Amino acid sequence: MLALVLQVRSPANSTMSGIERTFESMDAGYIPVVRSGGWSDIGSRRTMEDVYTCRDNFMQDFALESFEDGPSAFYGVFDGHGGKHAADFVCSNLPRFIIEDEGFPREIEKVVSSAFLQTDAAFADACSVNSSLASGTTALAALVVGRSLLVANAGDCRAVLCCRGKAIEMSSDHKPSCNREKVRIEASGGYVYDGYLNGQLNVARAIGDWHMEGLKACGGLGPLSAEPEVMIRDLTEEDEFLIIGCDGIWDVFRSQNAVDFARRKLQEHNDPLACCKELVDEAIKRKSLDNLSVVVVCFNSRPPPVLTAPRPRVQRSISAEGLKELQSFLDSLAD
Repeated sequence: MLALVLQVRSPANSTMSGIERTFESMDAGYIPVVRSGGWSDIGSRRTMEDVYTCRDNFMQDFALESFEDGPSAFYGVFDGHGGKHAADFVCSNLPRFIIEDEGFPREIEKVVSSAFLQTDAAFADACSVNSSLASGTTALAALVVGRSLLVANAGDCRAVLCCRGKAIEMSSDHKPSCNREKVRIEASGGYVYDGYLNGQLNVARAIGDWHMEGLKACGGLGPLSAEPEVMIRDLTEEDEFLIIGCDGIWDVFRSQNAVDFARRKLQEHNDPLACCKELVDEAIKRKSLDNLSVVVVCFNSRPPPVLTAPRPRVQRSISAEGLKELQSFLDSLAD
């Protein structure tokens, strides 16, 4: 089984601090059982630029033996812009860069962050050979290794964990107007105009877009950064499921609202695939104007339990007059 040792680090060329985790062998107790589904819809757009992937058996997909007991799973949502080529490329190559790194899974955060940058560089090379591939994509990847959940995000897709009915955001939306992103952008020589990065893009992090002048620097760490923000959590029996969605979902759902909606549906049928379709259909009903893609990952074979609120303790009091009458009654009984 696995345990996690935390090491705080400050990534080079970044204003964001992170946590590097090293895997060591010991009994970790709870092990999740993963089940997943995904669904997408073109929505009101003329073209479909979203891509998603669900790999419940990540290691087996690459003909490798699992390093440990429990799941080794990979999930991703990639929201393309300026075409679908970047999203397709990242969906196909990001998992490969992760699995082929000899540091996986012992140095999982370092490996995943490096894989994002390697994928970005590889796509730049591909575009230099074939300029028709020029495009970009936001990228959110979630890995479940043993009992650990890692979410890496570059862009405005979002991952939300349901912990006993409560929504816990496992990623931040990287918008240019976000204060932290604005500071990073300006430190990298860029600027934010009317909420757009260099007046061109409404996301602050993405893979690709090498064709757009002034956005990318060597290593993928320019004003438009491909470096992901990473969050890691040890899963417990109270963690029920994870929702990963493109920004078209979150344009019309708040995080808690999406968790409440998905939880009700899973209680009805316990089917993550059906739940994804229902989330997308509901987003269309709510007039989302974007492509729509969502992945739901369940961590238990059973549906989410019905939660009952504890009954509050009722405090009762008696007035001084009431006490006096009670005493008189008791005295009469004694006589």
